[in-house]
Amino acid sequence: MAGRTHTYHTHLAWTGAAAGLPFRNHRRDYRITAPGKPPLEGSCDPVFRGDPSRWNPEDLLVASLSACHQLWYLGLCAAAGIEVLAYEDVAEGTMVEESAGGAGQFAAVVLRPRVTVANEADIPRAMALHKDAHDRCFIARSVNFPVSHEPQVCVG
Repeated sequence: MAGRTHTYHTHLAWTGAAAGLPFRNHRRDYRITAPGKPPLEGSCDPVFRGDPSRWNPEDLLVASLSACHQLWYLGLCAAAGIEVLAYEDVAEGTMVEESAGGAGQFAAVVLRPRVTVANEADIPRAMALHKDAHDRCFIARSVNFPVSHEPQVCVG
């Protein structure tokens, strides 16, 4: 049996063109759109002369890993009968210094989910489900660097 295929479409348009600004000093601003979704305003990391008020690709990669884990985790908790009252994550990605040619890469991402459950007896299983969520997360399974977890589960 062949697996299902899912296709995703986005549109990126450079919005940084400015009259009178030499291209060498171009703005790095862009807008990402997808049908039926609000636009996402982006730039590059400020260290590369980007706009710090906009999302950069590195932010989006770390956020994607965090969101994918959270979505799998909540689904697994629901299937296990664990009532989750709150979930938040303070994720951190580390990118290694660029090479002489300007290329760099992520070395690791650490997710730090803090989960509040309704029943104290569910804490051990709720902790264990973080591994299952990681093993199933499409994004974590697609990257070539380690994604680790430092979860906390408490009762609310």
